[in-house]
Amino acid sequence: MSIKKTRLVLLLASLILCLASFLPAVAVQAEDTFKVNAKAAFAVDAQSGKILYDQDGEKTMGIASITKIIGLYIVLDQVKEGKLSWDDKVSISDYAENLSVTPDLSNVPLHKENTYTVKELFDSAIIQSANASMVSLAEKISGSEAKFTERMKEQLKDWGIKDATIVNASGLNNSYLGENRPEGTGENDENQMSAQDVAIVARHLILDFPEILDVSSTTTQMFGENTQSPVEMVNWNWMLPGFVNYKEGVDGLKTGTTELAGACFVGTITKNDQRIITVVLNADGHAENPSARFNETARLMDYCYDNWSEKELGKANASIPSLKTIDVKDGKESTVPVVLKSPVKVWVRNDMDTGKLTITPTLDKKQVTDNEIQAPMDKGTKIGTATITLAEDKLGYLEDNNAPSTEIITDKTVEKANIFVIGWRRVAEFFGNLF
Repeated sequence: MSIKKTRLVLLLASLILCLASFLPAVAVQAEDTFKVNAKAAFAVDAQSGKILYDQDGEKTMGIASITKIIGLYIVLDQVKEGKLSWDDKVSISDYAENLSVTPDLSNVPLHKENTYTVKELFDSAIIQSANASMVSLAEKISGSEAKFTERMKEQLKDWGIKDATIVNASGLNNSYLGENRPEGTGENDENQMSAQDVAIVARHLILDFPEILDVSSTTTQMFGENTQSPVEMVNWNWMLPGFVNYKEGVDGLKTGTTELAGACFVGTITKNDQRIITVVLNADGHAENPSARFNETARLMDYCYDNWSEKELGKANASIPSLKTIDVKDGKESTVPVVLKSPVKVWVRNDMDTGKLTITPTLDKKQVTDNEIQAPMDKGTKIGTATITLAEDKLGYLEDNNAPSTEIITDKTVEKANIFVIGWRRVAEFFGNLF
């Protein structure tokens, strides 16, 4: 290439770089094109409830054995309330015994002549995904699977979940239950929920009963050692240590597979002291690759940690754009400035502008009446709370009250005015209202 041509190329390249620097920032930000190869996927920070990923998260679909985490929550709650003990014996019904030896179903063998403890059945329901064990626990607590199923529905309602379809305790297709299927349910009915609602259940389970992770992270365990059919249980979660899809930090939670639901997995992982919950429903390519749901879960987990991080937003003593001052009743000053008490920790995606905040104040009705606060008051008096979110963040939080907040405080001491000043103000206000 000639010197003239070389100089021309360099000049053109310089011009292109120069022009690029004047383009809007959004033009140079990589579009978020990450996609999970599944019918639905969802990810959330366990502690704050911050949604980190949402792919058709509100679409209701089959969840298979993920169903069991609802029932296991109820078991844990019963133990906590003292209504059930881990050592309580559980009798096995004809229904549960027959179900436990049904071919092609995940189970441990149960025999009517034996009794099993609540803890044995609980562990087998999560490690081995034992369907008959879940049925036996349901019968122990509520007398029948049908009544227990109603209890599961009530629990979901308590969490604000309204669109779930729950027809049995195990997550099986009703066709496997035969005449034992709960009354009012169809012959081929199956449990269905959205990925977002699964995340809500998993979050309550992990936060309310973190001991569940001691069981869900168990790779192998013996069941029925003192019975005629002892069996080694092997966890279906292949992301645990020693399995083909092992990923450091994963310690739960539950798989699920049926023809309707496909291959599903609600997982949880801790990295740098931050726990996230992921949901993958009906992973693509499971028939060809049994690891598909775990591969997609690993991708989703990596996406969350690589693209999101917790940062402090807002500043201590910063003013609130929509509430710089508040009126003071009977004070030497008629208004007092208000500020944020402290910053808050918020999950921020790498491409988001942390300078664009939405600060939403909520006043304390006990402190503030008719948008006034009564004098006297000290500097630092709490008058409400403010949630701080990023203007660019459209994902929000799993539940409305999860958004991080800080206190709104007064930034100045205001003394009470003397009785003569207060009296004069009352007179002036009276005549002002007349005219």
